Amino acid sequence: MAVKYFVLDTNVLLHNADSIHSFADNIVVLPMSVIEELDNFKTRSDELGRNARRVIRDLDQLRLGGSLSEGVPLANGGTLRIGFGFESVKHPNLDLSVADNRIVAVAYTLKQKGETVNFVSKDINARLKADALGIPVQDFEKQKVNVDELYSGYREIIVPSALIDNVFSSGPQSVEGFEFCPNEFVLLQDEVNLQHTALAKATSDNTLVRLVQEYESAFHIHSRSKEQRMALELLLDPAVSIVTLVGQAGTGKTLLALAAALELTLNKHLFEKILVSRPIIPMGKDLGYMPGDKDEKLRHWMQPIFDNLTFILGGGGKIAEGEQDSTRKQVENLLKAEIVEMEALTYIRGRSISNQFVIIDEAQNLTPHEVKTIISRAGSGTKMVLTGDPDQIDNPYLDYDSNGLMYTVERLKNIAIHGHITLRKSERSELAGVAADYL
Repeated sequence: MAVKYFVLDTNVLLHNADSIHSFADNIVVLPMSVIEELDNFKTRSDELGRNARRVIRDLDQLRLGGSLSEGVPLANGGTLRIGFGFESVKHPNLDLSVADNRIVAVAYTLKQKGETVNFVSKDINARLKADALGIPVQDFEKQKVNVDELYSGYREIIVPSALIDNVFSSGPQSVEGFEFCPNEFVLLQDEVNLQHTALAKATSDNTLVRLVQEYESAFHIHSRSKEQRMALELLLDPAVSIVTLVGQAGTGKTLLALAAALELTLNKHLFEKILVSRPIIPMGKDLGYMPGDKDEKLRHWMQPIFDNLTFILGGGGKIAEGEQDSTRKQVENLLKAEIVEMEALTYIRGRSISNQFVIIDEAQNLTPHEVKTIISRAGSGTKMVLTGDPDQIDNPYLDYDSNGLMYTVERLKNIAIHGHITLRKSERSELAGVAADYL
């Protein structure tokens, strides 16, 4: 089998610092322009900067095994080369003063020399340029999930009538011919009368049990749909240490997570405090420098959290004019007492978080590595909840099937301490539902 050349774009390395080790038995080529762009990113304090520094250190270590210009061996049987001098074959339509074009030019030169080459980039425009030059292109596929087979946390099955009755009267029930994920929800439908149904949850030993009546509401918030009812079951169950909630705007992901957090912390005393965080990625043009200390700056990004807390503490309904100040004061008191803590994700790295109910909102804007870093911060007695809408991704390096939230859902679906549900119906308002469905 002929050896293939994989020319990697800078964004692949910034997305996954281990990407150079993902092409076993082939030759990985990093154009010189990629090294220059990594140098521009290395001083940043975010995940891109950390990945850039990690790749640079990795390359420095690899060069001890030989010449990077001629190729150094990788542990997976492949070879790594720095693409210096490959740009000798010029194309009249490539302006080599543009860094992206110089990177594509390396792949073009290899192709013109008769090599089997693939250009790997997470930049659609760069892939379009390469494709226009007749170069096979691909996105970086590692840590991607299959969109057509995404786990929803819920299914419907047809069963005998007796099984439905037994779930409520006789305890755990087995269903022949079905394999369920732990904590997967199942709507049982009578094979004779489809209106005769029961909602059950799968256990780790593949049996079905009824839902816990105590978990039907949390801190005055009641479920408005079967998906929300399933979400509350997972959020309030102490045996489920990590919950992933996926859904479009208005489905109640953050609201339910906060209500469950308040219930388990203030009423049940299962956790010492609530920690809420979300990626600081603005929608549209950034507002730039903001005055004030860290908490004052963070408040702008956390406003959706304050809105939900105000709604919950106001009793889950319209707040009378005279009660608005009282509700806001309750929110402020929770913050001052540090029962509820708002934190930027930047400051979570390196922490050990014990006995806390942690909510990571807008998790669709995180990479799989960032999610792993966050979850690994969980200490004893901590519960993690990740919420997000993969249709609203603001991170330019991520898409529906490569973001950290969806990756977590797929990777953890067979783990007993994980539970997931996809919420499909907007409950915020009729207008919000119309916007989610039609716009």
